[in-house]
Amino acid sequence: MAPQMPPGRPGTLTPEQEVKLREFWQATLKVFGVYDGVFSEPNGTITHRSATTDAIDATEMNGKKEKRKSRLHVFKRHKHDKDTDLESASTSGAETPSNISQLSIADDDDKHGLTKNFKNAIANSAPDDLRKAFWSMVKHDHPDGLLLRFLRARKWDVEKALVMLISTMHWRAEDMHVDDDVVRRGEGGMLEEINSSDPKVKKEGEDFMAQIRMGKSYLHGVDKEGRPVCVVRVRLHKQGEQSEQSLERFTVYVIETARMLLRPPVDTATIIFDMTGFSMANMDYTPVKFMIKCFEANYPECLGVVLVHKAPWIFQGIWTIIRGWLDPVVAGKVHFTRTPEELESFISRTQIPKELGGDEDWSYTYVEPAPSENSLLSDITTRDRLLATRSELVRKYEGILLDWIYAGDREEAEEKAKTPEAVRGQRDAIAEELRKNYWELDPYLRARSFYDRTGILGKNGALQFYPKMEETRRQSEVWEGVENETSPDDVD
Repeated sequence: MAPQMPPGRPGTLTPEQEVKLREFWQATLKVFGVYDGVFSEPNGTITHRSATTDAIDATEMNGKKEKRKSRLHVFKRHKHDKDTDLESASTSGAETPSNISQLSIADDDDKHGLTKNFKNAIANSAPDDLRKAFWSMVKHDHPDGLLLRFLRARKWDVEKALVMLISTMHWRAEDMHVDDDVVRRGEGGMLEEINSSDPKVKKEGEDFMAQIRMGKSYLHGVDKEGRPVCVVRVRLHKQGEQSEQSLERFTVYVIETARMLLRPPVDTATIIFDMTGFSMANMDYTPVKFMIKCFEANYPECLGVVLVHKAPWIFQGIWTIIRGWLDPVVAGKVHFTRTPEELESFISRTQIPKELGGDEDWSYTYVEPAPSENSLLSDITTRDRLLATRSELVRKYEGILLDWIYAGDREEAEEKAKTPEAVRGQRDAIAEELRKNYWELDPYLRARSFYDRTGILGKNGALQFYPKMEETRRQSEVWEGVENETSPDDVD
């Protein structure tokens, strides 16, 4: 039976959650410089105003520049609190919340430095750069669905969700360079680095490829809920063998690749930490902390279940330490299994690889990148044409959001705001166009992966979690250039 859409997702929101989503979009669009209120014109018509437009108008009035202040009411935590001012904070003229000191974020909410990253993003990033980072992260997801991840992670607190979202955008664009480096260059880019004359660059390429070749962590199959399964073979990690930067890059790469395998209503993954053969030589707290930060701060609501399989007794003390670092919600998703029967509670035995005690005759064998597999990344003309289409779809989506925000701001439209089926339907239609557009764009933005080469991730995002061995072999031959001279992306 196909899984049903869980609550708190597009199409399953309560009226109260719908209001929270609208407030979150309003706050987000303000930070992006897209929305700064709705005003009545002299002729009685209503127009949506962007922060940039208001800045231009302020300049033209009286022949001099004037700072304009507006209010972001969703930042009010209590009735007696003052509104947070929005002041001009970028040379582009767009307005973003700069008076961050009034945000009442508790210390325990800043576990991963979210508030610090938020302040850095507001102070140092142009609003449009944050906007671009957001829409780049959307990829094939429903835009509402991505925002809802942050709302659910922060228990529907709009202010905390906004801090988390903007912090993530800053992390993706400025710290990890997720989309313009990790994803764009992928395995092929790391393979090229091995031939670099720069020893540091060469080492990073060797470290990354060593991890992916040995299958330290790989994606294979689904659990009983239809969630993609990621297996981490802990025994293959030795502290100090790879640089910290390489470990972080590999971790983010696996997470981003797993995102390519998510399809509604499935929006989370299962992780199996295979502790077979574990010893203290395999224990390394640094990558563990980074992984925790990724899932708690930058990829919220992406974990379904975490299975710690065959943990030896020496792991008990280690787990006590790690559990203390985990958010209680994340810690509650961790289960310990020792036998194939216990693992079978989560994954069908026929789909558990023999390595883990199941019946599936499958083992990880890495397929090397083909020399020309990423040739489409250099086709700038096609890429820009598809990006132009996407930009127009984004503009339409934001326009509908402004209509929705406007309807909610008008007292006489209060009932309409509570039952926004028509607006939701419009957003869903454009979200579907964005999804299709992304898969057209994908080969021009993302380097091909092991999962593309083996037929798991096919053309236009088609998924085949258990491709037959013959199909896997055929796909590998195509990628290696054995068959024809057809582009791999032309192979269905």
